[in-house]
Amino acid sequence: MSTIGIIANPASGKDIRRLVSHATVVDNNEKVNIVKRIILAAQGAGVTGVLVMPDTFMIGYKAAEDLKGSKELHIPVEDLDMRIRGSMEDTVTATRLMEERVVRCIIALGGDGTSRAVAKAITCTPLISISTGTNNVYPEMLEGTVVGMAAAAISTKVCDMGETCRRDKRIEIYKDGKMVDIALVDCVISRQTYIGSKAIWNPADIQRVIVSIAHPASIGFSTIVGVKQIVKEEDDFGASINVNTGDNELVAPIAAGTMKEIQVDEPVIHPLEEMFSMTMGYKGIMALDGERELPFKKGDTFQFKITRDGPYRVNIKRTIESAQINGFFNR
Repeated sequence: MSTIGIIANPASGKDIRRLVSHATVVDNNEKVNIVKRIILAAQGAGVTGVLVMPDTFMIGYKAAEDLKGSKELHIPVEDLDMRIRGSMEDTVTATRLMEERVVRCIIALGGDGTSRAVAKAITCTPLISISTGTNNVYPEMLEGTVVGMAAAAISTKVCDMGETCRRDKRIEIYKDGKMVDIALVDCVISRQTYIGSKAIWNPADIQRVIVSIAHPASIGFSTIVGVKQIVKEEDDFGASINVNTGDNELVAPIAAGTMKEIQVDEPVIHPLEEMFSMTMGYKGIMALDGERELPFKKGDTFQFKITRDGPYRVNIKRTIESAQINGFFNR
């Protein structure tokens, strides 16, 4: 069977950054519509089943029921049998269960935090990440119909995964020799001492930013590096930069519609697999892909390593082009 999985985060796009900036908001009803378009396109292109993550808004359930009511649904759409906690753990659990059920492609709707949650559990299943969050460096703005076609091409094995998927980088965080967490895009080390609303948005408290990718055309704290040093997906290195110190005065797009002047040191390049350490001189917290996650105490020592052990991400255009060449659209 060519089954795909869909994870739609009902909480994406609702953090404090939409209040302190001018971020686009994708509401949950629109997420239902996106999921419907994905299912219909995947069904029309040969997918035989869909697994969806249950959630507090019932995005997948509503999409399937609407399509049943309109008599457009002809393949099974099944909610995963799992307990809903209304937290990031739902996404982690859903990803693990989908891999156990051997889905051939996972589609995630959310922001950087949602993609990070998927990455915490995914191993070798190809991933398509759709932007429906507040800050979206990792996910892409994609039309659901095209996503459904690409997922079908991957899941029916019309395309070679080696040609159409790229293994992404990630930042690994270690303490006492044990990996304690990961980030896909950036790790922001801040003097803030509480998790609160989770999303980090005030640059005045930031001490250091570590990135796997960085570009001035992105939005978020990775651009603090990106406006000084571009780090591409294909580059075999990441970078870090000290913030609120140094001789460089820069302006960076840290949030939607928000350009901030920031003082920084020169960026440091970190080749893949290089382990580098930082001993904390203060109490604070680390934000991973925009969300405050890891509190630390003064004197704690952490190690960081940028690797290419992130998800296998689907290149949408390359997948569709390869599918066309291989007769995917012939009937």
